[in-house]
Amino acid sequence: MAVAQRRPARGVIHHSDHDSQYTALLFTGRCEQAGISISMGSVGDCFDNAVCESFHASLKKELIHRRPWRTRVELANAIFEYIEIFHNRQRRHLSLGMAYTVRV
Repeated sequence: MAVAQRRPARGVIHHSDHDSQYTALLFTGRCEQAGISISMGSVGDCFDNAVCESFHASLKKELIHRRPWRTRVELANAIFEYIEIFHNRQRRHLSLGMAYTVRV
């Protein structure tokens, strides 16, 4: 979905941990087709995922735990909107040196 929507230039790096979905042949093959280099952190290194862990903490604090959700579909739609509308387009990403609001 990210490749189709954003059409990244060749040379983009996808950094992840060693979970099976990131080491699967299908995933690595699709990355190769899109010109995306794969990077994996060392096993047991908590600092590799610090930004991702911060994102999940913000998602839970700012959205998920704020109210009860009637259905999984309602929550899934809210998460999609949080990520695609707010987080990716409006939220400040200070860890990336963006002291301003991102507008897409």
